[in-house]
Amino acid sequence: MSEQQRPTILLEEKQRVYRELGIVKADFAARGWFPGTSGNLSMRVGDYAPDRFVFAVTASGKDKAASTPEDFLLVDETGKPCEPTALKPSAETLIHCEIYRKTGCGAIFHIHSVYNSLVSELFWDRRAVPVEGVELIKAFNIWDEEAVIDVPIVSNFADIPRIVPEVTDRLDPRIPGILLRKHGIYAWGRDAFEAKKHLEAFEFLFEYVYKLQLVRGR
Repeated sequence: MSEQQRPTILLEEKQRVYRELGIVKADFAARGWFPGTSGNLSMRVGDYAPDRFVFAVTASGKDKAASTPEDFLLVDETGKPCEPTALKPSAETLIHCEIYRKTGCGAIFHIHSVYNSLVSELFWDRRAVPVEGVELIKAFNIWDEEAVIDVPIVSNFADIPRIVPEVTDRLDPRIPGILLRKHGIYAWGRDAFEAKKHLEAFEFLFEYVYKLQLVRGR
């Protein structure tokens, strides 16, 4: 994207987004959701069009339990840095690019937990985690009584570009999240608050589904 095409990003807007991401990063790190520098966070900044947007994303390889001036950088819709920097965006930035392009959301949070990894393998054959009639489904603005949802699962390749087409094909407009097999959950929302709410709901539901399987002896 050329400088002429790139959305104008005000300094104070960038600072606000970095500050919000820093708060979320500290919260999730305290919950143990970033083991071994894993996981990544992003928030969109400035105007949006499906083929033209900018977002802040966590820098690769950083200890997310620590707070430093090098925690985040700005990238464009192709995942390339928008400003001169020695920082590298998260290896999975292309997945964020595709989710923004397809959904127009404002924030995407990706974490690794034991339960989201377990259910992604447990239900891999059906390529989705079924959740039936659990109250926290309402966190996704689904209000049907005894609602049933299927959280999509996609392949986890070392070559990230190979994952992107599956993400494109499997995104469900009703479900603000997608699982990578034995890897982790991507959850999104219109802003940081909603993305965090969705992520917390997914994590509760995954733990519920896994423990229900144990109770049922499956």
